[in-house]
Amino acid sequence: MGISENGRAGTWRVTVRGRKAGLPPGGPSRPEGRPLARRQDLRIHGTAGKISCVDDSGRTRWTALCSGIPNAAHISGGRVLVTTDSLAYTPWGNRGPALLLDLADGSRIAELRGARGAALGGGRFVLGLEGYDAFDTWAYDRDGTLYDSWRSYGHYVVGTGIRVVETDRNIPTSSRVVRLLPGGTVERGPSLTDPQAPEPLVLPDGTLLVLDAGVLRAVGRRLEDTVLAELQAIDPGEAWRHHGALHRTGDEVTVTITEQQPDRPGKHTYRTWTLTLHQGG
Repeated sequence: MGISENGRAGTWRVTVRGRKAGLPPGGPSRPEGRPLARRQDLRIHGTAGKISCVDDSGRTRWTALCSGIPNAAHISGGRVLVTTDSLAYTPWGNRGPALLLDLADGSRIAELRGARGAALGGGRFVLGLEGYDAFDTWAYDRDGTLYDSWRSYGHYVVGTGIRVVETDRNIPTSSRVVRLLPGGTVERGPSLTDPQAPEPLVLPDGTLLVLDAGVLRAVGRRLEDTVLAELQAIDPGEAWRHHGALHRTGDEVTVTITEQQPDRPGKHTYRTWTLTLHQGG
């Protein structure tokens, strides 16, 4: 990934430039036709019941059938891992199978179980699942063979190692930012307040920006953390009603918090902050 190992959370600071009610204009969304993943001249697309690989000329290289709706794809070493949503409700809710495919021709290598994944090197992947007593991450090789596992789940950040911003959906939460080490070992970092922290931002030096129940935190490669900004006071017991999102363009970070109204089902309040990132000093 070309990320320096020297980054420390304490080298970053932010300036809060503004706050307003409502969503940011032109907020990030998945444009129609945007691929789930791409590698060089190949793009992976998904529609209900179908996964396809298309090259830059627009030619479809292959199509593979699936039983659900593809929601994410990860490419590594001639393999592609696709997670899906189920077309019907199952004991795991609307989570469908995860499919490991050959990138060359779309042939199925393995059908696995998991809701969120990430690519490692050499055709290897991590795949995780949470719920019904599961809070697990599994590592699979290019043949779909399990070779390691951890009791952890969340947003995966892969570089020279694997870090996880955990999301256990429990109140009170036991989630942390952790590192997955060989042999199923979990190195525990800072505790989180939010049981459903959004996907973090990864800065050029590998520092993670984590939005934790209204607090923006920087977590370094050594799992040290610093509070950058306290944007909104959210009671830990009410964290389930708040859902955050982070978006970065250059040195500008946009933070959005959506609050579900307790007495008005289906009604939400939106707050947006604009911040400027500074490194050093």
